Amino acid sequence: MKTNRLIHSQSPYLLQHAHNPVDWYPWGEEALRKSKAENKPILVSIGYSACHWCHVMEKESFEDATTAALMNTHFVCIKIDREERPDLDNIYMEAVQTMGLQGGWPLNVFLMPNQKPFYGGTYFPNKQWKGLLSNIADSFEKHFDQLAESAEGFGESIARSESEKYDLKAEKALLSKEELAAVVKQLRDKFDSEWGGMKRSPKFPMPAIWSFLLDYGVLKKDETLLDEVFFTLRKIGMGGIYDHLRGGFSRYSVDGEWFAPHFEKMLYDNGQLLELYAKAFQITQDPFFKEKVNETLGWLESEMLQEEGGFFAAQDADSEGVEGKFHTWKYTELESLLGEDLGWFAKLYTLKKDGNWEEGVNILFQTDSYATLAKAEGIPETDYMERLQQTKEKLLQVRSKRIYPGLDDKILSGWNGLMIFGLVQAYLATSDIKPLDLAVSNGEFILKKMLLNGVLQRSYKNGTAYTPAFLEDYAAVIRGFIALYQATFDQKWLIEAKKLCDFVLDNFLDPEDGFFFFNNPKAEKLIANKKELFDNVIPASNSIMARNLQDLSLYFYEEKYAEIAQNMLGSIHKLIVSEPAYLCNWASLYLTTLVRKAEIAIVGKGAKDKAKTLMQSHHPQFILAATENVGENPPLLAHKTPDLEGNALIYVCFNKACQKPVADPADALVQLPTLA
Repeated sequence: MKTNRLIHSQSPYLLQHAHNPVDWYPWGEEALRKSKAENKPILVSIGYSACHWCHVMEKESFEDATTAALMNTHFVCIKIDREERPDLDNIYMEAVQTMGLQGGWPLNVFLMPNQKPFYGGTYFPNKQWKGLLSNIADSFEKHFDQLAESAEGFGESIARSESEKYDLKAEKALLSKEELAAVVKQLRDKFDSEWGGMKRSPKFPMPAIWSFLLDYGVLKKDETLLDEVFFTLRKIGMGGIYDHLRGGFSRYSVDGEWFAPHFEKMLYDNGQLLELYAKAFQITQDPFFKEKVNETLGWLESEMLQEEGGFFAAQDADSEGVEGKFHTWKYTELESLLGEDLGWFAKLYTLKKDGNWEEGVNILFQTDSYATLAKAEGIPETDYMERLQQTKEKLLQVRSKRIYPGLDDKILSGWNGLMIFGLVQAYLATSDIKPLDLAVSNGEFILKKMLLNGVLQRSYKNGTAYTPAFLEDYAAVIRGFIALYQATFDQKWLIEAKKLCDFVLDNFLDPEDGFFFFNNPKAEKLIANKKELFDNVIPASNSIMARNLQDLSLYFYEEKYAEIAQNMLGSIHKLIVSEPAYLCNWASLYLTTLVRKAEIAIVGKGAKDKAKTLMQSHHPQFILAATENVGENPPLLAHKTPDLEGNALIYVCFNKACQKPVADPADALVQLPTLA
């Protein structure tokens, strides 16, 4: 079978297109030179392996010989995996939105030979796509100057700095409890009181929102707000967006009820949701939240763990070319498998004989609590749960014999960093050593396989690390390493976090406005160097980095780190207040700045046990260092001593000034500040 240049790629998404009749190029000098030499427009098509509509467009258009001939004749065609090159995706997604068009994937953008965009869009049906190709080819030949002028305008717009675009100025943020309460009210006004989440459709989990509100609720001792957060988490965990047999969450639901997802599972969502559900269990001890933690860990270990300790990027929505086929059930199939058990199982998951979704199939969708359903059955909830577990295992065995969805088996450092944090939180919440072992193994994998001469790489596959990492990767890995230290108290994780932080300061920081570029401007010249400021399904890399700087400044007494974080907060402050829904990780930084973050140091025999006790009670307002022995340790532990018998003492400090040391973790917790 004939192949194109993508056959030499590592990316599963690019390899999916390697047999297309389209003469695809990967992004690089060869394609860019060809465009200039032949004076042809560039067609950049961006997607990712788990993207449903990317598959649809490939089948309809990129596998079609007539369409491919049009593309090959008139364009230099470049395929990009957005997960490998989020920097390029950011640039061209902004370009399409600047054109007043809807963004999304697949993202198809037309460029002049100088890489500046003049038109674009997302999914196009084949007939419309062929018409567009013909029109653009004709315009390029007959109206070149107009297209070039348009491209210059869009190029200038993309190149504008974010600080200029949003009128951000470096100034000291005047923080107040009242202002933060107003931010929370803005968010609460948008809650969906019936189904949880925000009032919108489609619905994305948006973990940064609920993480901020959960922490705020804890510090404010606002039980009503906490109940609203837990309500959302229960609705998500009951929805079709959650895989009730294997664990793990899909990317979003197409409706407002968390019912029908596109079924793709992304590592970054699951890392953040694992963290969130673990925190919810820590606070409530509700077994429902623990169930989601344990089942998601089961999915991660059985389906996403690479043999060297990394985690794969994503699972596809489709199997056998059909969306959701792997996850959905015909009623007759369940009837034959479950027999008389189908009655209560159908009530639990809202199953219908003719299907509750498309093509007569059922999505497992829980609408009532286990307690309510057990009561209706007239049996104790423990018996109900035991019966459910046995039934789920039976169905999982059957499902495991189906053809699996496609697996995006590249490893992305940043997404693994997010998962490390989730795993550490799962360990702290449940005391199960397994998630910690997975987290440590993953951290070791990143250190050994994805750090090349001190430079973090974005991707890894087939024994090779490639593409220098972006700010997203550095920020998330640093965050993961800080979490590993707070779970193991192995100082190497803090040292490595600091090394990566210093690399980011040297290579990504823009001294003009104090924010960090998403791409390393020294690594490759692009038409624009962008900064990611808004939190989305993944928090903004700048907001994660600012929180890292705040924590590392406390561990190492590095005033420079604290100053940069404070300046970033000052600059973004007005946006947090006006647009909090997309700045909730920044709002978390606001929270941990307004309510002084404690520096807790524990030194002496039994230090690690006391530290674990403190970490198991979720409190967002401290960083923690512990050692059994006085010696080579982070500066935070310097000049702290155990009691006269060598037993551990706990020092709660603020800005290097410590309260009276105590021996009991409970006495340390009462020294921590709140908003109440």
